[in-house]
Formats: sequence, structure tokens, C-alpha cells
Amino acid sequence: MAEERRTRSTEAFFGRRHGKRLRPKQDAALAALLDGALIDLGVAAPADVRTLFPGSVENVRLEIGFGGGEHLLSELARHPQSGFIGVEPFVNGMAKLASAVDEAGGTPSNLRIYNDDATELLDWLPEASISGIDLLYPDPWPKKKHWKRRFVNPVNLDRFARVLKPGGRFRFASDIDTYVDWTLLHCDAHPAFTWPAQSADDWREPYEGWPGTRYEAKAIREGRTPAYLTFLRG
Repeated sequence: MAEERRTRSTEAFFGRRHGKRLRPKQDAALAALLDGALIDLGVAAPADVRTLFPGSVENVRLEIGFGGGEHLLSELARHPQSGFIGVEPFVNGMAKLASAVDEAGGTPSNLRIYNDDATELLDWLPEASISGIDLLYPDPWPKKKHWKRRFVNPVNLDRFARVLKPGGRFRFASDIDTYVDWTLLHCDAHPAFTWPAQSADDWREPYEGWPGTRYEAKAIREGRTPAYLTFLRG
């Protein structure tokens, strides 16, 4: 039964798991990252998620679907006092991150990763344990028949609300207008979240320290304007 639930959940929120075959060096870097930083959901979650990290961290943030890891790597360097959990089920994306940390000297002490369905991790984490959640350029599933696969939905917002600390941030970036509108409507309808934007610059300007991503660069080249939304957990 658990495997059936996992299969349905996985099919609901992301697509393929593998791209091109990894080169031996990539494969080795990925194995090292998984061996040293993968979160094991087979054991009980710690009461204090900061203990997932070997060093001392002040808070813990979560990035769901980090792609090639451009933003995650930037935030790791900018906020060494924070712990980061990166979730990416796409093997080639995880391998790209693994290669980057390998070239930089090894897995940062403030990084932990999960390589499967983010909803499983969200259900495992203790309540009010996360300071921020980033969902950046998620798959928009543009066809109406696939909208049920969009990660932003009432059930997942309930999950976000459960694990976020009061005052915690949920950040959502996308270049797809319909998904931006969808997210605004769903967060507005959810009692746990508020959108504190005061002017257009609050969603047109990238987040502080934003490094840009390859997905964003492609969107801009193709004439799509990104939006950067921030919601607060009440």
C-alpha cells in the first residue's frame, strides 16, 4: 500500500526521473553526495531538524525542485549559518549539484538532500520546523487536464503551513502567467498565508541575492516575464 501511494504521488507532481546517461565522474560525485547528505525517511524525524546537519545551524530552509542547483548553491554560500534541504527527483539535476559541490571541495555541512517526492519529506518533517520554502520555476503542467499535477494545491499548502514556522516564507517564482495567477488564488484562499506585496516591484524584482537560473534565462530569451512571489505563514 505504501508503494502504491508513493507511485501515485510521484506521478502527480513531476515527470521523468532520468535524462542522459551520467558520465563516470558524475556518477561518482552523485554517489558521494547521496552517501553523505541523503535524508533517510525510514527513521523518525528528529524533534529539532537542525540536528540533521553535522554543524551548528540557526534555522532550516527547504528548496523543492532545485533543478541544476544554481539558486541552492548560491544560498548555501550566502547563508552559511542556515541549513538547507534540497529536493530534486530528477537524477540529472541531482548529479549537476553533486558535480558542483565535488568541484568545490565536497558537500557543505549545511546541505542535506532528498531525491524523491517532496510530499513524503513534508509529511516526515515535524511541525513548525522550517523557516522558508522555495518553489522556483516548477513544472507548470500547462494543459488543463494536467493541472492536478501542479505542486501548488490546497493539500500541499496545508503541508507547507504545517511545517513552516510562524512568519516563515513560501517563495514561488515562475514565468508562466497562468501558474502565477493559480498560485495567487490558491494562497489567497488558504487561511495560513498572506501576500504582503505593496507594489509591482515586490513581484517583478528578483529576490535578494538572486543568481538567476538557466530556466529563467530561457524564459527571458523567449519573451516571458518572471514573477517572484513571497507569502508569509501567519
